[in-house]
Amino acid sequence: MPSFDAVVEPNRVELRNAVDQCMREIGTRFDFKGTKAAVEYDEDALTLVGDSDFQIGQVRDIVLAKLAKRNVDARFVDFSAAPEKGGGDTWRQTAPIKSGIAAEDAKRLQQAIKQNKLRVQASIQGDTLRVSGAKKDELQAAIQLLRREAGDLPLGFKNFRD
Repeated sequence: MPSFDAVVEPNRVELRNAVDQCMREIGTRFDFKGTKAAVEYDEDALTLVGDSDFQIGQVRDIVLAKLAKRNVDARFVDFSAAPEKGGGDTWRQTAPIKSGIAAEDAKRLQQAIKQNKLRVQASIQGDTLRVSGAKKDELQAAIQLLRREAGDLPLGFKNFRD
């Protein structure tokens, strides 16, 4: 039976390359000379460091530009948290990296498939949503529906099987 998995999974290699490019640009820009501006990469979050709230905003803009250049969806990184004052004169902003579909989002997407009466079955398997059906055309319609219903989730589709 044909099936596919809907996942939220960033390309970690491209994400790390974008952060490396950000650090190179921060090191060469005149307005960042002598400041503590930096981007730190962790497996589950990015940490932006700067001397002021304004400088954190500039670093965030550089990160977004480099992510776009490397074809990484900016919705993987959540910049909604406000910058906070760190030790000394530094400011920090932690931006979590989204990975996996949350349970409530998976249920919402599963309900959307059921409400549209597509001839496919959607099952939640951990942090992925597996959709299976008898025909490829139905699966393609389900992919289109999930893209419309995803909202701010950067959905990806993999493991397409015949």
